[in-house]
Amino acid sequence: MSEPVRVLYVSSEIYPYSQESPISIVGRFLPQGVQEKGREIRSFMPRYGTVNERRHQLHEVIRLSGMNIIVRDVDRPLIIKVASISSARMQVYFIDNEDFFRRKAVFCDADGKFFEDNDERAIFFARGVLETVKKLRWKPDIVHCQGWISHILPLYLKKAYDTDPIFADSKIVLSLYDEPNYTFATDIAAKIPIGGISPEDVEVVKASDGINLARLAIRYADGVIYGSKTLDEELKKYVAERKLPVLQSPEISLEDTGYIQEYNDFYEQILQANVTE
Repeated sequence: MSEPVRVLYVSSEIYPYSQESPISIVGRFLPQGVQEKGREIRSFMPRYGTVNERRHQLHEVIRLSGMNIIVRDVDRPLIIKVASISSARMQVYFIDNEDFFRRKAVFCDADGKFFEDNDERAIFFARGVLETVKKLRWKPDIVHCQGWISHILPLYLKKAYDTDPIFADSKIVLSLYDEPNYTFATDIAAKIPIGGISPEDVEVVKASDGINLARLAIRYADGVIYGSKTLDEELKKYVAERKLPVLQSPEISLEDTGYIQEYNDFYEQILQANVTE
């Protein structure tokens, strides 16, 4: 009997830990639906300061915490927390760090200004997920990224973690949404590279905005899902240039779960393409 396909979900938002949105709805109900179809799943999101730990019964996973991740030459402790959604028989892992994720906001301050260190938060989140999955010794077949804060992970997986047996065969599915085109720190391209990543690999984010960060993710994706009906046309053009398989904008809502089968079929398409290459 063959092993079940394993799908790793890396989301910027998961309902009910985040407000209801297309990303958070998919982050909550897609893993459950895919698990019910016989896949194994793991789900990750940042532990924003807006997440009520007591209400949602988060607790630290000591055996997974304790590592330090270096961002801009500063060692920052990685804390892993977990919560259970009993009705779905699934757990959600939270990437936490006091400097990056304890503020009582998600991406912007009280005045609506994008946090200056959001690039570093994304770097920490991506590496935190990958290092935690390594500690879990859980080998994903599909890594599904959604939300801009996950957009550095495809680069890391394909260029820095590609020789690790845990990730060597992983395929990346990227969901793109009509998110605000945030502007990041001008030195983001200098901060991202780690072992195996050259300055040329991050050339696209020298113009440091959300569109170019999405281009970086597309460059290392194996398939793309249009999670919004309205997307930047330049991103669509770039996806077409890369000749990537695309799933077009399924309807996403709390009431309509038909997209789950479409996503599951798309995973199979990506995996079968890998077999025939």
